[in-house]
Amino acid sequence: MASTAFPTRDDFAAMLDESLGGADGGFEGRVVKGTVTAIENDLAVIDIGLKSEGRVPLREFAAPGQKADLKVGDEVEVYVDRVENANGETMLSRDRARREAAWDRLEEEFNKEARVEGVIFGRVKGGFTVDLGGAVAFLPGSQVDIRPVRDVGPLMDLPQPFQILKMDRRRGNIVVSRRAILEETRAEQRSGLIQNLEEGQIIEGAVKNITDYGAFVDLGGIDGLLHVTDMSYKRVNHPSEVINIGDTVKVQIIRINRDTQRISLGMKQLESDPWEGVAAKYPVGAKLTGTVTNITDYGAFVELEPGIEGLVHVSEMSWVKKNVHPGKIVSTSQEVEVIVLEVDSEKRRISLGLKQAQSNPWGAFAEAHPVGSVVEGEVKNATEFGLFVGLPGDVDGMVHMSDIAWGISGEEALHLHRKGETVQVVVLDVDVEKERISLGIKQLEKGAPAVGAGAGSGSLKKNETVTVTVLEVRDNGLEVQAGDDGATGFIKRADLGRDRDEQRPERYQVGQKFDAMVIGFDRSKKPNFSIKALQIAEEKQAVAQYGSSDSGASLGDILGEALKAGKKD
Repeated sequence: MASTAFPTRDDFAAMLDESLGGADGGFEGRVVKGTVTAIENDLAVIDIGLKSEGRVPLREFAAPGQKADLKVGDEVEVYVDRVENANGETMLSRDRARREAAWDRLEEEFNKEARVEGVIFGRVKGGFTVDLGGAVAFLPGSQVDIRPVRDVGPLMDLPQPFQILKMDRRRGNIVVSRRAILEETRAEQRSGLIQNLEEGQIIEGAVKNITDYGAFVDLGGIDGLLHVTDMSYKRVNHPSEVINIGDTVKVQIIRINRDTQRISLGMKQLESDPWEGVAAKYPVGAKLTGTVTNITDYGAFVELEPGIEGLVHVSEMSWVKKNVHPGKIVSTSQEVEVIVLEVDSEKRRISLGLKQAQSNPWGAFAEAHPVGSVVEGEVKNATEFGLFVGLPGDVDGMVHMSDIAWGISGEEALHLHRKGETVQVVVLDVDVEKERISLGIKQLEKGAPAVGAGAGSGSLKKNETVTVTVLEVRDNGLEVQAGDDGATGFIKRADLGRDRDEQRPERYQVGQKFDAMVIGFDRSKKPNFSIKALQIAEEKQAVAQYGSSDSGASLGDILGEALKAGKKD
């Protein structure tokens, strides 16, 4: 009797593999077709031909924001995660099936750089999630629109095109851009519109956006920049002073760059140019009234009429206020009188002077206080070379250290006065052009040479012998006065006599009178006297008159004869 062959465990395993597609072609990890056999609550029961059925949530069959349109008997594609789990059920996924199919399709589109359709359905950190027909992609916030979008609500759950920027299937990462589609579309529109525009053309547009430097105007699908300097001939601090968002404006096309598709617009070009004939309208030297519109570190701008401004440089703002910020002299919106100094029509520049419209305080001082006048002022400052004294008319004059006091050095004289002290001074010289006033203090002393006197200090002349009176005895010499009310001068210690014993100031007393010779004048026209020079001159005269020592007569004999002759006279 023939024996019946019974299949072994290995044979059974081989037959199972064959029924499931072979050992190398199993169901797991594949997308297969199945049939909906039932719908239980929110689950769809699907038969894919295995010993058990799988269950898939209905939401996996619905598009974002919509309900699933599924009924018994429908044939669907699902992804087999596992043929059998611990409960003996088949694990199926509609999302994985759609994702796998979507990835295959998207890879083809990505390689062709083609657009794909998707739906924005969620918000995540830094952007949004987009459903690309089963595959989920990331949409960065910067790639939503050409300009920042505050409310993305109207774009949610709405099918629209996207551009794939990056794909990584192994990591399941897709990055898309909506902005790229918009820029491409806008570029096509701009390219077509820009061909119909020409420089110099006048066109109307709507103000879309305003910035600090200008405004963007929509010309019907293409934007042009209206710079703030092209809005008006007059000064515009901010574009919002002239236009507002939404306004319809008439502009002229100034410049078109077809390579970069940039358009420059202008409004003031539609107005008459106020600079035409400005040189004839504002001649040099004309006195005008204007309004201060802007103040800078280097001066102030003054509007003479709408669209015409001139600059008052800081050096032309005040006669007496030097190194002062213009804001401390004038203020914005202030009306001022100015003088036209220079006009450059080509560069559209007008130089104005503020101080020229006012009287020159230096000239006024020279007229009111001629040389020799005595004025009173406050010591404003002391420097190493003199004193600055505040004078009437807000001008300053300088007393050089050599004109402070007689008989002492300039350094010593500087210590005689201090800042804030009120002093009387005499006007020595006024230079209106250089804005300088020279003053003197010592010239006010009794016996001082008159201001403007010649080199001889009145009646005194060099080599003249005069009788002087001792006014003061000092260690370095004598302060003396010629006559009773003549010029005061000084005799140095070395000029008190020929012999060293005679060169002692203490030999003299205040009020003592004697003869001395005028040997010169210092830079302040004060005479210098010398007893020694007088002695030498008298000796030479005596020798010449009464004989020479070479003839055998002694010097004593000669001087004796001279003295006798003097007594007879």
